[in-house]
Amino acid sequence: MSTTTTNGSKPAPHTQHTVVAIVEDKPGVLMRVSSLFRRRGFNIESLTVGHSEVEGLSRITLVVDGESAPVEQVEKQLYKLIDVVKVSDLSNEDMVAREIALIKIRANNVNRHELLDIATVFRADVVDIATNSIILQVVGDEDKIDGLIKMCEPYGIRELTRTGRIAMVRGTKTTTVHEAEPEKIARLHASQGRRVEGELPFASD
Repeated sequence: MSTTTTNGSKPAPHTQHTVVAIVEDKPGVLMRVSSLFRRRGFNIESLTVGHSEVEGLSRITLVVDGESAPVEQVEKQLYKLIDVVKVSDLSNEDMVAREIALIKIRANNVNRHELLDIATVFRADVVDIATNSIILQVVGDEDKIDGLIKMCEPYGIRELTRTGRIAMVRGTKTTTVHEAEPEKIARLHASQGRRVEGELPFASD
């Protein structure tokens, strides 16, 4: 399971929660998670999904607008889904957060060297050059990517794609499932159990 979504606008960084959910790698899990957030009115700024270090488990990194939902409520709702194994809030942790973007920019023989200079400043890689365009690949935090995009806009951006945030806690602490289930979550599962959060929506929903 591997997919990514992100929208264009985002609130000030201090209003954002970064939440990592370890989920079972099964069809429909991403739809259940996104449907849960939609029904609760939680505003997802970005959502990134990919395989984890454990076979059969995937890692979802969510960036949620803190003004639309307290992080405790986000964790509680995620834990109710049957496919969610572990949830970790990284918002107040010392973490490494990165995003990747591909930017296709209009280019010609006159301005191509300027774009190459800009790429050097932002430590972006040139992954394709054509007679009338250039594609840059950049890895970094959101501010770095926003800065590169702003510098490229006067030349004309033909196409842009961004992955959304992925994050990992620094040091020895992890968000993996090798650690014991938190006691309060064990009590929640014992009293309520994990369940599918409502009916799966139709494709057109």
